[in-house]
Amino acid sequence: MKSWAVYPGSFDPFTLGHLDVVERASRLFEYLVVAVGVNYDKQPLFTAEERIELVRLSTSHLNNIQIKVYSGMTVRFVREIGANIMIRGVRPITDIPAELTMMMANRRLAPEIETLFMVADGELAHVSSSLIKEISSIADETEFAKFLPQPIVKTVINKLKNSRGK
Repeated sequence: MKSWAVYPGSFDPFTLGHLDVVERASRLFEYLVVAVGVNYDKQPLFTAEERIELVRLSTSHLNNIQIKVYSGMTVRFVREIGANIMIRGVRPITDIPAELTMMMANRRLAPEIETLFMVADGELAHVSSSLIKEISSIADETEFAKFLPQPIVKTVINKLKNSRGK
C-alpha cells in the first residue's frame, strides 16, 4: 500500500507558502493530492480551473502530485477518495486556533482521518492569498516574485489588474 495524503485549500491564488507545504509533503509521501476547494458561498478571484492551472504550473517539477477539485466538506472529500491523512499548512501566529478547532471537528466526523499540520517556513509565515490581493495595487513583478511561484507571477498580476478594472 502506497503512502499518500491530501493537501486541501482554496489556493486563490497559489503562493510560495502553499508551494513550500506541497514540496515538503511530497517528500514525506509517495503520492500527494492537492485538492482545490470550491466554496459556493465565496467569490474567489480565480475560477476553479484557473486555480488548478496555477497549482499545475507551480508544481510541474514534482512527479508525485495529482490535482483535484472538490466542493463540500473537506473531510468528506478526503474520505471519498480513500485517503486517511490530510495535510494542513499553518502560519504560526494566525492559523493555529481555527485549524485546531477544525481538526477536532473533523476527528469527530471522520476519526479514521488524521490531520497533520505543517508549519510554514519562517520566511513564508506572513504569506497568504489575502496578502497577494491586498498588495496588488502597489506591487510590481519583482515584489510579487517574493510571494508567488515564478511560473505564475505574470498570470496572477494580469488577473489582479483585470479584476481591479471591473
